[in-house]
Amino acid sequence: MKKKIAVFSTGWCAEILTEFITGMQKELEGDNADIFLFLCFASPADSPASRVGELNIYNLPDLHDFDGAVIFGSGMDYSDRVDNILARCKEADIPVVIQGLKRDGISFVGADNYQAMKDLCEHVINKHDVKDIVFLGGSKDSLDSELRLSALKDYLREHNAENYLREDHHTNWENSEATRITNEICKSGKKLPDAFICGNDGLAMSVCVTLSENGYNVPEDVLVTGFDYIDVSRVFYPSIASVDQCSGEMGVSAVKMLRSLKKDPSQELNEKVSCKFIPGGSCSCFSHRNSDELRRILCRNTFSMRSETTYFNRKLNAVDSTILACTGYKDLKDSLHNLLKNNHDFEGESFHLILEPNFGLSIGDSTARFNTDKYSKTMDVIYSSENGILYEEETFASHKLIPGDSEDSSNHLYIFLPLHEGDSAYGYVAFRDMLPEFGNHFLQSYYERLNFSLEKFRYTLTLEHINRRLLDVMNRDPLTGVNNRMAYENKEAHLQSEINSESVAPFAIAMFDINSLKLINDSYGHEAGDEYLLRSCHLLCQVFKHSPVYRVGGDEFIAVLTGEDYANRDALEKHLNESMSPYSSTLPLPPDYISAACGIAVYDPSSDTNVSDVVNRADEAMYKDKAAKKGLIR
Repeated sequence: MKKKIAVFSTGWCAEILTEFITGMQKELEGDNADIFLFLCFASPADSPASRVGELNIYNLPDLHDFDGAVIFGSGMDYSDRVDNILARCKEADIPVVIQGLKRDGISFVGADNYQAMKDLCEHVINKHDVKDIVFLGGSKDSLDSELRLSALKDYLREHNAENYLREDHHTNWENSEATRITNEICKSGKKLPDAFICGNDGLAMSVCVTLSENGYNVPEDVLVTGFDYIDVSRVFYPSIASVDQCSGEMGVSAVKMLRSLKKDPSQELNEKVSCKFIPGGSCSCFSHRNSDELRRILCRNTFSMRSETTYFNRKLNAVDSTILACTGYKDLKDSLHNLLKNNHDFEGESFHLILEPNFGLSIGDSTARFNTDKYSKTMDVIYSSENGILYEEETFASHKLIPGDSEDSSNHLYIFLPLHEGDSAYGYVAFRDMLPEFGNHFLQSYYERLNFSLEKFRYTLTLEHINRRLLDVMNRDPLTGVNNRMAYENKEAHLQSEINSESVAPFAIAMFDINSLKLINDSYGHEAGDEYLLRSCHLLCQVFKHSPVYRVGGDEFIAVLTGEDYANRDALEKHLNESMSPYSSTLPLPPDYISAACGIAVYDPSSDTNVSDVVNRADEAMYKDKAAKKGLIR
């Protein structure tokens, strides 16, 4: 049976995580094993609810179904989630390895950041005579960041140069924070430091850009160093002096550790992979790199990259427009399924879009609850294709992760990303064998755009549903349940617009006035009067059953007759009169007593310019009928 290894990480360290996964895949080549990467983009800058929604993806897998787990700790500053994963691994009795973080009793693989940072310090201080340093680190909870700062401080102390460190800052790995700090230093009027030493390459490049915007050049005016040696920092100008953590070697070691722990779970293994400091243009060492060659290759590939990006954006626009054009949940499921079935060039032959069952229910029920710390046992399959074979069922058991049969002889990488609004879980997407697309951030853009479109779709339809219900309440007479005066005024305005545009269909206005209501109210009470109105209204609706009936006053009703009722208006009026009681002004009244005056007027396009012209004639006819029924006229 195929082995399954779960990997948990955030996507903010995409470049080094890509190398790490590549190392794992290389070591697993001789095994029959798949990697399941549970990935999110939770950030300290997010709202607490949004972080919960992102991190919930870690709760998706049932670890009893796995043969081992790896926690890629670089950039994963959520101790409670790490502890939760470890507890579940222990309960499932599977081996687990942590990269970049340390926990007592848990096997660890990491990079020798400490010595590499010391090598970096020795280079900039001895070779470039740096004596004034600003350090920009990550977060206080990051082992990597704190280790790099400790190495810097220890090196300075060992060389009696503690005063070389002017400032150290925590940025929470946010490039915007590095920009803010650099701007403050530039605008303070104080002398620039000799060097900005940064906790990763992203922070270093942000510092370089901000310095340039303030009129300073790197490395002429100030040196800048980074960490991680990611691809973009190699072609950046100037190329960033950085540390290669050899993440691929860590991935190889993690798999070897899992094998060893499977044989002997009592072990606690620890391994540090050696890192290499690589000078670059940002510390004046231009001759140490082939950056110009890399830049030429990048320039040569610009056209194909642009074409690929253009196609990708078109796909995102197609997904977006398809979702937002849908008028209901079933329409959404059908439309998205057909879109992906007909065009899945980007997603490939194995792609899965899974939604929570309450996503659809929530459109008509604002009280529908979403999961925040798990996923439902049964999920809705919007689209699922594995090896080009479509999954035809509408639901599946979520603990399987992938609908259908995913077993084949090749090793695969599945990447799972969460769909959510705030802390409310909407579902997830799963990509297969798309590590390069993860590395170039296409997957992040895809799931974020999909997430936003689903959120907007649900919000729009929920709002429309609420508005329809509000309009129904606003337009409904609370006693009789028929339309009220506001609804009639809207109908009259619509008829008037059709008259104005000369596109109105034949219609007639029927007006009714319920007789004897005051007598019943005064004699039997208002409850009896309400019952009488309900009985009378029911008769009107029964006779003119193809026309909308409106209660426009206490005892006044209007019907707009079209179609069949319009054609049979005379017969219907006769039937109404035959169905009513003879008018009476004396008590007692029969228990089924109903009496109403009725007047009908037909729209005449040759003379009527307004709906009110027809209404006035119907009103006159109704009052004549009332007088006749009361015996006031023959």
